[in-house]
Amino acid sequence: MTPEVFRFLTELRANNNREWFSANKERYETKVRAPILQFISDVGPKLQKISGAIVADPRPTGGSLFRIYRDTRFSKDKSPYKTHLGAHFFHESAKRAPSVPGFYLHIAPGESFIAAGIWRPDPAALGKVREAITRNSDDWKTFRRSKLPIEGDSLKRPPKGYAADHPEIENLKRTDFVTSVRVSDKEMCSDAFVKTFADECKRMAPLVRFVSKSLGLAW
Repeated sequence: MTPEVFRFLTELRANNNREWFSANKERYETKVRAPILQFISDVGPKLQKISGAIVADPRPTGGSLFRIYRDTRFSKDKSPYKTHLGAHFFHESAKRAPSVPGFYLHIAPGESFIAAGIWRPDPAALGKVREAITRNSDDWKTFRRSKLPIEGDSLKRPPKGYAADHPEIENLKRTDFVTSVRVSDKEMCSDAFVKTFADECKRMAPLVRFVSKSLGLAW
């Protein structure tokens, strides 16, 4: 990736309309989308070394790169385009399971980050994760030893069926199991960013492994 990715997103934020995007569509496809798709292709083999179940799909449509077009059907904000880019590297079971863990890259000027885990799991998946916590599974122990922070939303009260004095009650209240690290624009434009991303994913892998095993998925 190059600084052109961030220049484009900065300009898009100030000109979030179809006329501007149409005039700059070729620029988006060649200077923004193409290098990100190349990044996805390059990082794929490194993620496979972390887990053969993680998919990096460099297709321009239907792959790891999220669409830049916003779904405005149920939003008061009718801006047609996202002013950030996202790439997901989900578990291979994503097409047949409603909630799966994985890794994620968020690209936005001055606000980029790498994340891992599972965000907003469906009730069945969340129940399985909580059950794995209560039985103190080996993968949960490994994750706890990693000292990775858990981010995301939590319930204000204990979930049904769990005592308020349970030793893991704060984790059992969680409705997201995510960890992340911020990265600068300069880091993302470095030749070393493929390695940086893979290294951070490896560091955060204990959380993805724990969630995968909790859901009965291969790792």
